[in-house]
Amino acid sequence: MLSVAEARARILAPLRATPAEVVPLAEGWQRVTAAPVLARLTQPPRALSAMDGYALRAADGTQGTTLRVVGRAPAGHPWDGRVGPGEAVRLFTGSVIPEGADAILLQEDATAEGDTVTLREAVQAGRWIRQAGQDFATDQVLVPAGRRLGARDIGLLAAGNHPWLQVHRRPRVAILATGDEIALPGDPIPPGGIVSSNAHALAALVRAAGGEPVVLPIAPDDRATLAAAADAARGMDLLVTSGGASVGDHDLVRSALGERGLEIDFWTVAIRPGKPLIHGRLGEVPMIGLPGNPVSAMVCGIVFLLPAVQRLAGLEGAPLPVTQAVLGAALPANDRRFDHLRATLATEPDGTLVVTAFPAQDSSMLRLLAQADALILREPQAPALPAGATVQVIRLDTLGL
Repeated sequence: MLSVAEARARILAPLRATPAEVVPLAEGWQRVTAAPVLARLTQPPRALSAMDGYALRAADGTQGTTLRVVGRAPAGHPWDGRVGPGEAVRLFTGSVIPEGADAILLQEDATAEGDTVTLREAVQAGRWIRQAGQDFATDQVLVPAGRRLGARDIGLLAAGNHPWLQVHRRPRVAILATGDEIALPGDPIPPGGIVSSNAHALAALVRAAGGEPVVLPIAPDDRATLAAAADAARGMDLLVTSGGASVGDHDLVRSALGERGLEIDFWTVAIRPGKPLIHGRLGEVPMIGLPGNPVSAMVCGIVFLLPAVQRLAGLEGAPLPVTQAVLGAALPANDRRFDHLRATLATEPDGTLVVTAFPAQDSSMLRLLAQADALILREPQAPALPAGATVQVIRLDTLGL
């Protein structure tokens, strides 16, 4: 069996980001930039006041001095003149600093009377002035290529005068659930059957990773039907199946898709929950075959599918964020598979992060995965650990899932 790290590397290695497309700025949130985005203007374009007050020459800014107010410059209405000796111009936050002025007298430090103003405090040259280009300059890189845009980035790009953005197309991911025993939520459930959760959970995971899921009809355990269903994945950026990846008589994904040209890269991975996991290529479409047990499908989806979709969306597909926590309860020794234990998190008053595994870890118990705050990572052959020992965890709340 392959190690988790090697399997992940082999899944990611052949993947390339989708082509670029142009979208309106308003639709850029959570999209990944396909090229560096440069400022189309200088911000601020001219020196501006950061406060309400008066513009004057620092040379006239001694305490007790009285100046003649020669104009007003509300924000958006620059004063067209030059401040000379003994003069001041009334201005407000965002006002353009008039020529000749190099200091600001704050409104609360001034006594105004008629067309004069007296300084109750001395001023300092340059203070309370936002210099031209203080934020950014024309052609400065605002956002690099390969960045997933958040709300702060959208605000910055709007300020940089970008109504359109060049981003990677959302990767289209076909999701195919297999098995005679499964039915869609709300549909009649066959005798001995269950409701399918994998397709919907994996579709949500794909969206969280920046992809566009395409949920295909459930494929029964029939070789011809399964192979025909896979034809619907042609033209997609990735095909994901759930179920049918093991070695039972009804686990037909490998053989059925093999009739459609599936080339297998690997088949099993030393991971728990999981193990039967197919990676290959169906024609031009990369393929990941996940286990059918719902927890196995989701954990393998987090470990392998999430970074794969991120890579297709234009991100690096970096390793999952791992942090340290101390055990709230002892753990037994691990076997030869890399384990991912569903667990809860709690923060002690001193800030210590405490993680406690659920006593039950059966791969069919989806409720415990929904309740989990984290996955405790256990290397193969890891020794037993007492409560208080330090372990590595993946915080599920950091994944947007």
